[in-house]
Amino acid sequence: MQSNILIIGAGLSGLLIGYRLKKEGIPFTIIEARDRIGGRINTKISSNGTPVEMGATWFGNQHKNLIQLLKELDIKYFEQYMQGSAFFQPFSTSPATSIPIPQQAPSYRITGGTSVLINALAKKIGAHSIELNQKVKRIEFFEKKVTVYTNNKSFDAFKVILAIPPKLWGNAIDFNPLLPKKLKDIAIKTHTWMEDSIKIALTFERPFWRQKQQSGTLFSNTGPITEFYDHCNFEENKFALCGFINSSFNEVTDQERKKLVLQQLNIVFGDSINSYNDYNEQIWSREKNTFFENESPLFPHQNNGNPVFRETYFNDRLIISSAETTPIHSGYMEGAVVSAISVIEKIKNCAQQCI
Repeated sequence: MQSNILIIGAGLSGLLIGYRLKKEGIPFTIIEARDRIGGRINTKISSNGTPVEMGATWFGNQHKNLIQLLKELDIKYFEQYMQGSAFFQPFSTSPATSIPIPQQAPSYRITGGTSVLINALAKKIGAHSIELNQKVKRIEFFEKKVTVYTNNKSFDAFKVILAIPPKLWGNAIDFNPLLPKKLKDIAIKTHTWMEDSIKIALTFERPFWRQKQQSGTLFSNTGPITEFYDHCNFEENKFALCGFINSSFNEVTDQERKKLVLQQLNIVFGDSINSYNDYNEQIWSREKNTFFENESPLFPHQNNGNPVFRETYFNDRLIISSAETTPIHSGYMEGAVVSAISVIEKIKNCAQQCI
């Protein structure tokens, strides 16, 4: 199968590139290893219909390109609920204390869930241009084409865009000719946002914390939960709490981790927490299309935005994208949008050579 441009990865960056290419009238195909689109954006719908975010969730006023995209697509968003008191656990030997919410700039969530953005882009692109369950194994560059081999198919194109985290393609894809050594060395040592995160969300029939003038916010130095927030929907008729678990707790069993989480939440919120409907977890280190074991420990955002990712390779036939590749808001949704914008500019600039 041949396309002018082949985009590897159907996360925010890859889908936005596809959306922009379609508007420019440039043929393309997006291939995705997972059986779903969205990458690290993953809104799950609980049994009672509550949307809960297992991946990317919040953004702020500083994320101007993302906000502009939401406006372009007529997608609504709303301010994170932070009214009432919060809880703070400084030490394992100390009880949770009620504190005022620290003054901070507002953060926002997408109405209906972050996947609304993903689905809107996919709808604009069209299902015929997106192929799922296509895990890339090998990429070969020839004089006038590029061939990409997946687990069950091959694709020919004039240009390939890597819209997945650098550590994945640096480790899991074979290239012929080989990638430049500097590029590969940096790619495999580039931290992937969310790769070691654990998200948790509990849904409820009523927002008991709001009824007690609590924000639902928890900050803890003890864990297992480190951050927890109100996660009710915009209409305020679906109720949830959502946050992060310390990544070290991926080493205990699922049953033990849940037990420890509920113990902590009972200490903080009281037995009202036990009225939850659904207990949802997303352990991103179990996602083979997000996580790849590090050869040595990486610090958060390590090598994100490195200049090597802004170069093109193999005579402009290989372009690199994803949230980790931009120096602006690396790792966040804004970074994915900025990266996609940069890729489109590259394509326009070399159109006479590449298209």
